Amino acid sequence: MTDRHARTRHTLFERETELVAVDEALDRLTGSGPDAGGGLLALSGPAGLGKTTLLAEVRRSALARSCTLLAARGGEQEQGQPFHVARQLIQPRLAGRSETSLRAALGGWYPIVGPALGLCAPGQGAPPDPQGLRDGLDWVLTQLTVQRAPVVLVLDDAHWGDPESLGWLAAFAPRAEHLALLLVVAYRPDELPAHAEAFRGLPGRAGRRPLNLAPLSAAAVSTLVRETVGEHAEESFCREAWAVTTGNPFEAVELTARVRAKGLEPTSASAPLLRDLAAAQRGSGLVARLHGLGPSTVRFAWACAVLGTAIPQRIAARVAGLGAEEAADATNRLRDARILSAPADDGDPEGDPPLEFVHPLLATGIYRAIPDALRVALHGKAAAAVVDAGLGPSAAARHLLETQPENDPWVVRTLRGAAAENLRAGAPEAARRQLDRALQEPPDFDERAAVLYELGCASLLTEPANTVNHLRAALAEPFDDPALRQGIVIRLAQVLAHSDHLSEASELLAREIPHTPDARARLRLQSEQFMWDAFDAAETDSPAGSPNWPTASAAATSPSGTSSACAPGTPACAARASRRSCTTRAGSSRNPSAGPTPTGASRSRS
Repeated sequence: MTDRHARTRHTLFERETELVAVDEALDRLTGSGPDAGGGLLALSGPAGLGKTTLLAEVRRSALARSCTLLAARGGEQEQGQPFHVARQLIQPRLAGRSETSLRAALGGWYPIVGPALGLCAPGQGAPPDPQGLRDGLDWVLTQLTVQRAPVVLVLDDAHWGDPESLGWLAAFAPRAEHLALLLVVAYRPDELPAHAEAFRGLPGRAGRRPLNLAPLSAAAVSTLVRETVGEHAEESFCREAWAVTTGNPFEAVELTARVRAKGLEPTSASAPLLRDLAAAQRGSGLVARLHGLGPSTVRFAWACAVLGTAIPQRIAARVAGLGAEEAADATNRLRDARILSAPADDGDPEGDPPLEFVHPLLATGIYRAIPDALRVALHGKAAAAVVDAGLGPSAAARHLLETQPENDPWVVRTLRGAAAENLRAGAPEAARRQLDRALQEPPDFDERAAVLYELGCASLLTEPANTVNHLRAALAEPFDDPALRQGIVIRLAQVLAHSDHLSEASELLAREIPHTPDARARLRLQSEQFMWDAFDAAETDSPAGSPNWPTASAAATSPSGTSSACAPGTPACAARASRRSCTTRAGSSRNPSAGPTPTGASRSRS
């Protein structure tokens, strides 16, 4: 258990209001009667005010009440990894099962949510649309809650959660009070992203929460100092400790630990020394303290800061350029300096427990202190290290996004691989960012058209105008791949048609058909052109439509002002409905025969 989770109830100073709120929420969750049920409990406050310590108390109390616990934490370096938070929450409850067992548990949602949760490889079909994927995640969490009630879901550092997970949880949160599910979320209010704004407001019976944590008073810091260094601590010493830490619990705890480690007498004569000791926890003071541990330890700390959370020691050693013994020595020195936390209980069986910083403030301070050029280089080394460790291109992509273009084919291949995984898993925005970066590398001359095509597919649902630009640019590239060219033309025609440019879509296909020697490919293009021509002819304002349409439409207008041309069963209405159906088929994939739909969540449009 890390130092951030090592506090107990008797060390929670001036958090009585918050603890009462936690107990009340858990009592409602585990109780019976009309007031029983779940909800959302939000803890808000700047860094270091004790949000994680309160969450540790929530976890302890939940387990004491025999609740099922789902836990996750956002990470500053991992917030670009799609579904990072969702996987932490749900994967431990489903991982390790056979494919047959997973299919039985997830039903028809298996091919949709399985890749997003890292439970199976993405299929080769069209990717799910984001709303459809959220419906599937809703269903999975609802089923887990029903089967394992009561459930407490704890999310720490929500401000650093990935957009895909946060958007899903924020939309799901209002349902919690109708289930035996308590969502407890902690975040820094000034850093909460727009897609998680729902966490600021609470459903129904949540009362006066979110709970905004306040700094400790001088009396509380004095009690903390005396508990740590002795009851003989003088009042002026305690008062100075409060002043230099501004009542920040994390800084106060770290300051008293350093006072005890240095054997400093807690007297008024020693009080002026506290300011320098407190400064060593942040900014230039932290950097100076780190450099005092030696060059190899500094490199190892930098590598850990680049890797983020749950850091494998072997990968950190490779990124830092250290051997196993040097890495072990550096780890011990960083733990002695209270920069890395003590060993966790959940290490791997080979004796390489994941490393964690004592507090994210330290990780952020160290990361920002890395010289810019060296930080870029460390991200590049980290990308290669995680791929070689078998963690896949998606784990490497977040590091490659921090590097500078160097015309490296391996970078392009890795980013394309990560984008393909993310697109098929239902994270098109992440795929778009990765392909944008691959295009900057840049790709080889004969690969550029394929990257542009993939980028167009990734941006189809979110940026259709850019999709047209990317696909047109891909067609303008010189390349010799008939299958790729056919795919680009068909996709571009679809996007144009769905953007109400039916004539332009038909003309594009008409220009391409004479230059397509393969009979099957030519037939496919002809069928696409026929379909868009048919839709175009059914439009009331189309040049390809009947010249009698305007007159007929005006004559058939009902007294209420509704044109019969738009009535159900008319050609125009049928054409529009068919085009809407094609829009979804072109950009998304849903299984209409999938398993049960979650309560309160409709299936996405198919």
